[in-house]
Amino acid sequence: MAKIQMKTPLVEMDGDEMTRIIWQMIKDILLTPYIDLNTEYYDLGLKHRDETGDQVTLDSAYATKKYGVAVKCATITPNAARVEEYGLKEMWKSPNGTIRAILDGTVFRTPIIVNGIHPFVSSWKKPITIARHAYGDVYRDVEMRVPGGAKAELVVTDKDGNETRETIHDFKGDGIILGMHNLDDSIASFARSCFNFALDLKQDLWFATKDTISKKYDHRFKDVFQEIYDAEYDDKFKAAGIEYFYTLIDDAVARVVRSEGGFIWACKNYDGDVMSDMVATAFGSLAMMTSVLVSPDGTYEYEAAHGTVQRHYYKHLKGEKTSTNSMATLFAWTGALRKRGELDNTPDLVAFADKLEKASIQTIEEGVMTGDLASLSTLENKKTVDTETFLKEIKVRLDSMM
Repeated sequence: MAKIQMKTPLVEMDGDEMTRIIWQMIKDILLTPYIDLNTEYYDLGLKHRDETGDQVTLDSAYATKKYGVAVKCATITPNAARVEEYGLKEMWKSPNGTIRAILDGTVFRTPIIVNGIHPFVSSWKKPITIARHAYGDVYRDVEMRVPGGAKAELVVTDKDGNETRETIHDFKGDGIILGMHNLDDSIASFARSCFNFALDLKQDLWFATKDTISKKYDHRFKDVFQEIYDAEYDDKFKAAGIEYFYTLIDDAVARVVRSEGGFIWACKNYDGDVMSDMVATAFGSLAMMTSVLVSPDGTYEYEAAHGTVQRHYYKHLKGEKTSTNSMATLFAWTGALRKRGELDNTPDLVAFADKLEKASIQTIEEGVMTGDLASLSTLENKKTVDTETFLKEIKVRLDSMM
């Protein structure tokens, strides 16, 4: 069988630890035998980021803007322990945060649903998509330790040199301060991405912040969403038979738990980070969650929604077999390949991505799965396999579909 051709490259961002190992396995077992894979490769492994002064992260983001579609492996965001472990020059920022800031997009995360794995929330019958703003908040913050006796102020100097000041706190003892910001343009892009995504899926859109407490910062999000909805989307939502509404985030949590799912829940950056992990875990596993960054200009970056699986990587280095769930990483590839095919009008590539996802789900539903899913599955005849065997089992089913 002739390999499927690609017209335009994908931007490929390699990552760290066990997910880097799985990344190569997926390519070798499930992609390159069928596709003449065309990628522009960037090594976002922590060592290479350190060697390049993190320039490789910036380069990969700008390449994504050029080509329109990227696929990213999970990467390490270093803490003090990682700085020592890898001998880093400095504690580099989150590559995801850097890429998201450049692409100015919204992250949409949706659980992968399979028979035999039931949500921990019994009322959930349909997937819940988390729409996460991908700019600002604590991911672009400025932090300082404050000595006792100091006075901390928030100071804004306008273009003419005029200052506006607000006292943060008069510190009697030692403390800390944190400064966050956001941009009206980024909030507007976030809103439009959410509204357009809801129309594409024909699902209700919820948006939640804490504007009763954060009367300027969070309230600005609320106002921008409402202004754009009223001016551009009200009629479109009504015609589609879907609803947009705003609620406080604590009320949203209660509503979500009581719901049956089947909607999009939009959150600010940090809220979305936490809530997407909660939703993924409640549906079964972080490794069963798709994640795509969508920019208003039509740029897409697909990634796994979990970390680098450090514990399994150390086992792998000892030569031990691991049973690591590769579904989220695999679906990052299929999502990117499908979108590349759609944009390039390459139906064979779209069909391949569809078949690979179907084969993956079929493998689990027929009882063959990694250890994390085996502990959750209610299927009677289950077979726990290692990482490589799981991918080879998917290949068997994929071959029968091709």
